[in-house]
Amino acid sequence: MLDHLLDGNFFSLPVPLLGFVFRSPGPILFEFGPVSVRWYGFLIATAVLLGVTLSQYLAKRRSIDPELIGDLAIWLVIGAIPGARLYYVLFQWREYASHPADIIAIWKGGIAIHGAIIGGSIAAWLFARYHRVSLWQLLDLVAPSLILGQAIGRWGNFFNSEAFGAPTNLPWKLFIPPANRPLQYVSVDYFHPTFLYESIWNLGVFILLLWLFFRGLKRPGTLKVGTLALVYAVAYSCGRFWIEGLRTDSLLFGPLKMAQIVSLGAIALGLFGLFWLYKLNRPLPDVSRSATSEL
Repeated sequence: MLDHLLDGNFFSLPVPLLGFVFRSPGPILFEFGPVSVRWYGFLIATAVLLGVTLSQYLAKRRSIDPELIGDLAIWLVIGAIPGARLYYVLFQWREYASHPADIIAIWKGGIAIHGAIIGGSIAAWLFARYHRVSLWQLLDLVAPSLILGQAIGRWGNFFNSEAFGAPTNLPWKLFIPPANRPLQYVSVDYFHPTFLYESIWNLGVFILLLWLFFRGLKRPGTLKVGTLALVYAVAYSCGRFWIEGLRTDSLLFGPLKMAQIVSLGAIALGLFGLFWLYKLNRPLPDVSRSATSEL
């Protein structure tokens, strides 16, 4: 029986056709002299460009100036990227304490989406206060782009051979090079492709958010301001909580996985916010009461 039909590319196809064996071609997209372009950076840049374009389109559909979203994107990048890196470094401080120069080496990988969300949320709050616009309106327009970006960005983990799950013999599995394996699994070849699980989950959340958005356009008054942001928090966090349980390299807070703690908190806050909006029929607290009507 053939071992693989395709080998050394993005995936190998076993026989019989039961699934895929994913195999990273490496973190480098291409090299031009001394300059190396990494898949991780390329995917992040692609996600940002697509996200800004999508959010501007959604803003137009809500009769909101798309230039506002373009300005917001700069603030979000300034807040999210350092936030993602600092969050990761904080929980991996033992690794960076002896090599502080590596703290800024973000091109090597090592960012945390929860840190990006925290940093981006702070930037969005400051932006909303400065421009006297509704924070929740902005978050609703950003949420679909954010989850799409997360679906794309997870493939950076694939190319870096990182953020994988526990060992598995399922038909779909991820080959991890020996140098990237945890010491306790150094003799194990295949692991859960958690990057793929989360990417697929995030695409599902993206479709849900777009469906809610356009349904709200067809039925004015049915989609309250802040709904998309809250649904994002609940839906993404449910998937992240489950997938994080499979991973072997989670950031820890004592004996607990930090991403699961944050996910539970986001689920609770998101559900409470939806209860506040639809059961109590009250608007969410905002930085500007008049902002919603202005947008």
